[in-house]
Parts: sequence; structure tokens; C-alpha cells
Amino acid sequence: MDLNTLIDNRKLKNNEIRILVNESERICLDFFKRNYIYSDKEAVEELGVESDLIEQLIEDYVIQIINCIVVFEEHLSILKREKYESKALNYTSFRELAHKNLGVARNLRIKDSEEILNKLLKKDDLEYLENLLHVLEACVVKLNPTKSYETMQLIKLKKFI
Repeated sequence: MDLNTLIDNRKLKNNEIRILVNESERICLDFFKRNYIYSDKEAVEELGVESDLIEQLIEDYVIQIINCIVVFEEHLSILKREKYESKALNYTSFRELAHKNLGVARNLRIKDSEEILNKLLKKDDLEYLENLLHVLEACVVKLNPTKSYETMQLIKLKKFI
């Protein structure tokens, strides 16, 4: 690959990330009615670890949530099918996944994700839950746009393999 192609590819990626961030900021602002910006200061102070470690944990959290959103969507699809078939809805797997991720959000002091995950634990409205998943994804995109984008691209690639 020549240098011009590499530059063009980088520009395209940066533009796609910029669009993703702008959309995520809009989604979060619409939902929360405020502009939350994460700071690792509280996590660093309360956990007694270096900022570099928190940054790495945030990257891991972003990857985890983006991957979990796929699983959340699978659970939601099952719930929708059960509702359509007039079966009793079993939220257990959905809520267990939300609870697991809530612990990580709390430990890292990620307030917006914590709020969304709490709602995922308590709400039964399937459309609202689906909306919450979009907001959760937007929250993690804002945390680390590049890692979010790369993880989303890997998930898309895995679907075709």
C-alpha cells in the first residue's frame, strides 16, 4: 500500500470516528439533558491507582460494553419474540449482564454508564430497553472513541467471517 492510500485511509477512519462521536454526543445530550464528561480523578483518588491504569481499564470497559451490547441485543430479541408469542418474559439473563457491567462502571466511577445500567436492571419496556442500549453505546463511544470504533469494526468483521 502506498503512502497516499494510507493517508486517505487514515482520513476516512478519522472522519468516521468524528461522525460517531458527534452522534454519540447528540444521543447522550438528548437523553441526559446535560453534557457529562468523564474524569478519572475520582477513580484515581478512591481506588489509589495511577491514571494510566484507569485509562487501560477504561479501554477494557469500552471493549467489554461494545461486545456486551451485541449480547444485550440478542437477549432483547428473545424477549421480543416471547412477547409476540404471548409468553412470560424472562429478563434474568439480560439483567445479570447489566448487573455485571454495572459493577465495573461503579468501580471506574463512570456516572452516565452507571445510570443507564441501573435502568437496564429495572425497566421492563422493551422499546425503552432498546433505546437505553443505544444510549449506553453512545456513552462508551464518548469515553474512548477510537477504541469504540475499532471494536465496532471488529464485530462487523466477525459477522462476515
